[in-house]
Amino acid sequence: MNEIFRIVGKSALNLVDEIGKFVLFFFSAFKGIFTRSFPLKLFLEQLMNMSIRSLPLIGMTAIFTGGVLAFQSYTGFSRMHAESSIASVVVISIVRELGPVLSGLMFAGRLGASIAAEIGSMRVTDQIDALDMLGVNTKSYLVLPRILAGIIALPLLVIFADIIGVFGGYLVAICSLGFESTTYIQKTISFVEQHDVISGLIKALFFGMTICTIGCYNGYKTSGGAQGVGISTTMSVVTGSISVLALNYLITNLMFSK
Repeated sequence: MNEIFRIVGKSALNLVDEIGKFVLFFFSAFKGIFTRSFPLKLFLEQLMNMSIRSLPLIGMTAIFTGGVLAFQSYTGFSRMHAESSIASVVVISIVRELGPVLSGLMFAGRLGASIAAEIGSMRVTDQIDALDMLGVNTKSYLVLPRILAGIIALPLLVIFADIIGVFGGYLVAICSLGFESTTYIQKTISFVEQHDVISGLIKALFFGMTICTIGCYNGYKTSGGAQGVGISTTMSVVTGSISVLALNYLITNLMFSK
C-alpha cells in the first residue's frame, strides 16, 4: 500500500512540475510580442496554414455531423411527437458544443501534430541551438507566431463549422425528412441567441491557444532523434485532444451553470 501511495504521489508531483514548466513556457513566448523582431511573415504563413488550408477538413466534419444530428434527433423526437424541435436542437448543439469541440479535435489532430513535428525536427537537427547562438529568442520567434495564429484561426474555423453544420442539418431535414424550408429556417434563426454563438467562439479561442502551445511545447523539448519527434507528435495530439474535452467542460460549466 505504501508503494502505491509513493507511486501516485510521485506521479502527481511530476504532473504539477510539467504543468508549471508548460505555463512558464507559454508566458516566456510572449516576451517578444511588442518588439520589432516579431516575425510577421511567419505569423501570416501560420495563420494561412491553420485557417484556409483547414477549411476542407472542418467543412467535411461539420456537414456530416449536422446531417447525422438531424437524423438522430428526428428518430428520437418522433417517438414523442416533437419533430418541430429538430431545427432548434440542431442549431444549439452545433453552435454551443459540436462545432467548437469537433473543430478543436480536428485542429489538434492536424495542426498539433504538424507543429510538434516541425519544431521537434528543428530541435533534433540543432537548428534551434543555432538560432540561440545567433542571439535569437527562439520561443518568441518560433512559438509566439504559432500560438497567436491558433488563437485567431480556430474561432474563424468554428464560425465556418457552425454555418456548414447547420446547413448539413438543413439539407437532411429538407431533402430526407420532409420539412418545409421556410419554417425550418425561421425556427433555426429564432432559437439561436448571441450568447450561444459567443460561448462557442470563446471555447475556440482557448482551444486554439492550448493546442498550439502544447504542440510547440512538445516539439521544443524533443530529444532522441526521429523517434523523439514521433513521440512528441503523438503526445501533442493526445494531450491536445484531452485538453479540448477538459476545457470544454470547464468553460461550459462556467458559462451556463446557474
